[in-house]
Amino acid sequence: MDKPAAIQDTDPVSVRFAGFWMRFWAYLLDLIVIGSIERLIINPLFRIFEIPLVEFNMFAPISVASAVIFYLYFVLMTKYFHQTLGKMVFGLRVIDLKSDKLSWGTILFREWIGRFISATIVIGYIVVAFLPKKQGIHDLFTDTSVIHVER
Repeated sequence: MDKPAAIQDTDPVSVRFAGFWMRFWAYLLDLIVIGSIERLIINPLFRIFEIPLVEFNMFAPISVASAVIFYLYFVLMTKYFHQTLGKMVFGLRVIDLKSDKLSWGTILFREWIGRFISATIVIGYIVVAFLPKKQGIHDLFTDTSVIHVER
């Protein structure tokens, strides 16, 4: 089986899969970025159009807008850059273990459905610490992983 270009061009020994803590810190930074986007764009728009900002309902307009921003951020950043801003800061990159490119199907399943499943079943993220390729449940579903990249 051919290795993807991300792994082929480097010595297999030098490929380092990103562990739980590196991914955790990158994710926290991504949450700060997403929160900032919401506060800079969504909240002012809701105020302009007089849409209530505070409702404790998962189908409230603010909840739906927040979810859209969250998923669009992860899907688009991973598709076009193979990394989010958090991953960029920590020198991490998402790779497909089977091919050179991350397809739309892989990205959508990993970042949307797989992330929802991993978040629902908390162990979905914790398994990263114990698997040899440092994969979360969402990575296992899509045969992806996160690696360290040289800057």
